[in-house]
Amino acid sequence: MLEKMETVDVDELIEEFETITKDAERIQRETLRKILEENASAEYLQNLGLNGRTDPESFKSCVPLVTHEDLQPYIQRIIDGDISPILTGKPITTISRSSGTTQGKPKFLPFNDELMETTLQIFRTSYAFRNREFPIGKGKALQFIYGSKQSKTKGGLNAGTATTNVYRSSTFKAEMKAMQSQCCSPDEVIFGPDFHQSLYCHLLCGLIFREEIQLVFSTFAHSLVHAFRTFELVWEELCDDIREGVLSSRITVPSIRAAMSKILKPNPELADLIHKKCSGLSNWYGLIPELFPNAKYLSGIMTGSMEHYLKKLRHYAGDLPLMSADYGSSEGWIGANVNPSLPPELATFAVLPNIGYFEFIPQRLGNLESQVLCIEPKPVGLTEVKVGEEYEIIVTNVAGLYRYRLGDVVKVMGFHNSTPELKFICRRNLLLTINIDKNTEKDLQLSVDEAAQLLAEEKQEVVDFTSHVDLSTDPGHYVIFWEVSGEVNDEVLKECCNCLDRSFVDAGYVSARKVNAIGPLELRVVLKGTFQQILDHYLGLGAALSQFKTPRCVGPTNKTVLQILCNNIGIEIFSGSLGLLIVNCVIYFHILNSSCKTAIAKN
Repeated sequence: MLEKMETVDVDELIEEFETITKDAERIQRETLRKILEENASAEYLQNLGLNGRTDPESFKSCVPLVTHEDLQPYIQRIIDGDISPILTGKPITTISRSSGTTQGKPKFLPFNDELMETTLQIFRTSYAFRNREFPIGKGKALQFIYGSKQSKTKGGLNAGTATTNVYRSSTFKAEMKAMQSQCCSPDEVIFGPDFHQSLYCHLLCGLIFREEIQLVFSTFAHSLVHAFRTFELVWEELCDDIREGVLSSRITVPSIRAAMSKILKPNPELADLIHKKCSGLSNWYGLIPELFPNAKYLSGIMTGSMEHYLKKLRHYAGDLPLMSADYGSSEGWIGANVNPSLPPELATFAVLPNIGYFEFIPQRLGNLESQVLCIEPKPVGLTEVKVGEEYEIIVTNVAGLYRYRLGDVVKVMGFHNSTPELKFICRRNLLLTINIDKNTEKDLQLSVDEAAQLLAEEKQEVVDFTSHVDLSTDPGHYVIFWEVSGEVNDEVLKECCNCLDRSFVDAGYVSARKVNAIGPLELRVVLKGTFQQILDHYLGLGAALSQFKTPRCVGPTNKTVLQILCNNIGIEIFSGSLGLLIVNCVIYFHILNSSCKTAIAKN
């Protein structure tokens, strides 16, 4: 049993991974057969006429490609308490809730023990490869992890974010102990009802156990940056707590105070040491290794929309390596990072062929007829993908999703044995588009990165950003929202706006801009704390900080977030010759919010 293991056997885990990836096609067939046999009694599958067949050919001919919207009626019945076999053979007892940052509202998804086991398999695999490169000793992990509010559905099922369902599992805790990655914070902190208080106590626990910390982790890079930005503001208060052995009055949750009282004891020497180290830093560079001298690396999801935070994270990390964690979603896991020495920008993820059945839709249309008729290419199997090509992922998992369109676009970078190594490219449905233009969140990221270099010359940075397509004007135009770290010269912002516009190199966008089918790009610089308001909004809806991702494209249906942005505009700039409008006082509100309110009202 795992609970009796002192540590996991790294060599054994790597050998297991090598074995299953050497004949990925056979493993895929076996995995599909197992999923279909175990769920043969499910109403959804029975209605599709498989009649007990489990081969990939029959499966693809009988089972359609679906989105979450297609499965929503089935999932709703489960939520409402229908215990008949609807999507799975065994009843679903837990529901996962996505963060809702992509579409503006959360998705509800089935979660079961089998999905939990695939999660642990991913964690074990990536840990084995990480530990081979960067071995950690006995100690603790500073993990900025947070449980969301758990609730009961109408049918009495537990409902929480996917990360919360994992963190609450006793199996997960035993696994972390076996991987020498046990969280230094007590459960009362992880599952506290106020994430601000939990974050403060995570930092305090890390400082108390600073010599034992072997690694620093959070689900997303955003959470790591947020944690150490917060540290900059509260470090002296943390030192006071350690010096006196008395927890700050800002912590008001009784369970958290009780748990912390067992850990926090007066330690003036430690307080003085931390104070001295922080005072000696230059602009907080190398903060993390100064605080945690035995930490080997930082880990978290650092690809896709998280790449924006890498520059700031490297500033805090100094010489400590950054390792991108594994590739998955609320629907389940896809692959493990088995090349941990690669920087996050180059990270790839090897698909584990035994945790689900995977198909891939080519993103490049084939012959001319297909292009004219807009016929979508047929999906190909896991071992049929080609290096250098981009695909949308189709998932069949152990928790009742069959041929489910995940919405992620990936690029095949190579193979590990016979399983592909994938690089995340973008979300397929997150597009800035008005006319014939199609700009993905990756295109947006590249444009922001290019323009942000102009800010860096002024020793400023883009704290966070998002975008919106404004169709209330004629012609429509792109709106980019920035929160900037400090004051920036008007002319510099004008140059940034022009650079953003120039950096969208999609042929459709360039040609549409030339003939004024798309209007000048608009840069709106929002007030400090605006993106914190957006975070607070999602946390109020029940999202966990661990699972939060800033929405990179705010659609018209995401009215609350759009309103937060529009209520906090400080400066509005248009590219080209349309000039600069600097906003002041209360007068600007009606003028600058009009287009946002029009867009919201229309929807």
